[in-house]
Amino acid sequence: MIKLFSLKQQKKDEESAGGTRAGAGGKKASAAQLRIQKDINELNLPKTCEIVFPDQDDLLNFKLIISPDEGFYKGGKFVFSFKVGQGYPHDPPKVKCETMVYHPNIDLEGNVCLNILREDWKPVLTINSIIYGLQYLFLEPNPEDPLNKEAAEVLQTNRRLFEQNVQRSLRGGYVGATYFERCLK
Repeated sequence: MIKLFSLKQQKKDEESAGGTRAGAGGKKASAAQLRIQKDINELNLPKTCEIVFPDQDDLLNFKLIISPDEGFYKGGKFVFSFKVGQGYPHDPPKVKCETMVYHPNIDLEGNVCLNILREDWKPVLTINSIIYGLQYLFLEPNPEDPLNKEAAEVLQTNRRLFEQNVQRSLRGGYVGATYFERCLK
């Protein structure tokens, strides 16, 4: 019981001091805003990742830039948009890859196949969990659960051709009938 009262007192103190729980006009922050604030404060980004907030006052919409330093995608620069809904953390954020990439788990429209963004999402997971999951997709593409079936098939049957296709897409050029913009950093 004592902890509950001390939390209430702490919340009152923050609100009277104009803290994060009170916005413009004393409007209370939503549960999603409070949780995303906590997630962002506790971020432990790998050196290959960077977060950008296009609007500093909007923590629910931001960009993640991943620049792998090893694997097939080494030297590339990939931008992901995060849209965190009001149902967060009960619902996962919507994540899209804005960089067109030749990848088994990312389709040409930018949809991302990552289990924790779908059926394996749990409220205990954080933005940090998603960032590490996305980074892992670049280190270990998963041909077993593809969105880009053609890329997955090439990865499974001819790793050398897959690597050549990835390099061609990173430099900017055609892979089959699809043109990829240059995305080397």
